[in-house]
Amino acid sequence: MGTYRIAVLPGDGIGKEVTKGAVEVLQAVATRFGHKFDFAYGFIGGEAVDRKGTPLPNETLDMCRQSDAVLLGAVGGPKWDGNPPHLRPERGLLAIRKEMNLFANLRPVKFYESLADSSPLKADVIRDVDFLIVRELTGGLYFGKPSGRLVENGEEAVVDTLLYKREEIRRIVKTAFELARKRRKKVTSIDKANVLESSRMWREIAEEVAQDFPDVELEHMLVDNAAMQLIRNPKQFDVLVTENMFGDILSDEASMLTGSLGMLPSASLSTTGPSLYEPIHGSAPDIAGKNKANPIATILSSAMMLRLSFGLDEEAAAIERAVQQVLASGYRTADVAKKGQRAVSTREMVNEIKATILDQEAIWNIMAVYA
Repeated sequence: MGTYRIAVLPGDGIGKEVTKGAVEVLQAVATRFGHKFDFAYGFIGGEAVDRKGTPLPNETLDMCRQSDAVLLGAVGGPKWDGNPPHLRPERGLLAIRKEMNLFANLRPVKFYESLADSSPLKADVIRDVDFLIVRELTGGLYFGKPSGRLVENGEEAVVDTLLYKREEIRRIVKTAFELARKRRKKVTSIDKANVLESSRMWREIAEEVAQDFPDVELEHMLVDNAAMQLIRNPKQFDVLVTENMFGDILSDEASMLTGSLGMLPSASLSTTGPSLYEPIHGSAPDIAGKNKANPIATILSSAMMLRLSFGLDEEAAAIERAVQQVLASGYRTADVAKKGQRAVSTREMVNEIKATILDQEAIWNIMAVYA
């Protein structure tokens, strides 16, 4: 039985509600399995700007570095839209990725039979979908310099720079192959090699890395075709690997296979320290504080934390089974509820998942008595 230090960054909007729910679920896991989770809280994003004058305070970064893992909610909202670039909430998110070397973002996309009617796609298209998007997280357009407004020949202009170093591409592609080797042994590398020189280099490096993984199939796919194939035939995919912006866009599109952004967790792996776990959805200011948010993506992110950062596979599986059982029992938040179906609150969904985890403990205890 272990003690684990978790930095919690609720952030803005519904981030506070969903991280609170995930913390409670982790506490239920601790009760069932005899672990101890020590939670420390910090500011990031818009609330950090309001309280500390910066979207990523030094004390938040120090706290994260001293933790075993980081759980993050969401950042941003219209309140800060007029801020100068360095005081935008999203700057905190980009900064923590860069400062903590969170180079690989893993976004699993999995079909839930109980939510087949929640997706806008036909059930026979999405049934049995199970793939993983591996997104490079610390390079590309989001970080390249120069970036900003300028005057070109007397006319206002703007520039963003897509910059990747060879090793940055190699390490993310290698990560994708290592993950595929534990799955169905297929990597789809997404690029725009017919137009972009960066994509042509990306494709060359993918071919080089593939030589070290002869048991894993590699295919290349242009990003526009990939966007279509995610809707047309998503079951063809196992592990997709791509650069920062393409990964951001495609993973949001893929959320529709499960019916909602509120269902997709993610993990951001570090090369030098603790990894970070967060839902892929935003701060949803329109429903913030209304007890309507879907906490499942954050709860499943905490399951990824247990498995990837702490090596607690059984505990992670207990959360995942509980989520499946609760959904199969008909519980739905508003984002995945069908017309005419009662939508439960954030609090109700969290309570059902917690109770299911603890009920699993009771069932196992009964089985042990009669074994």
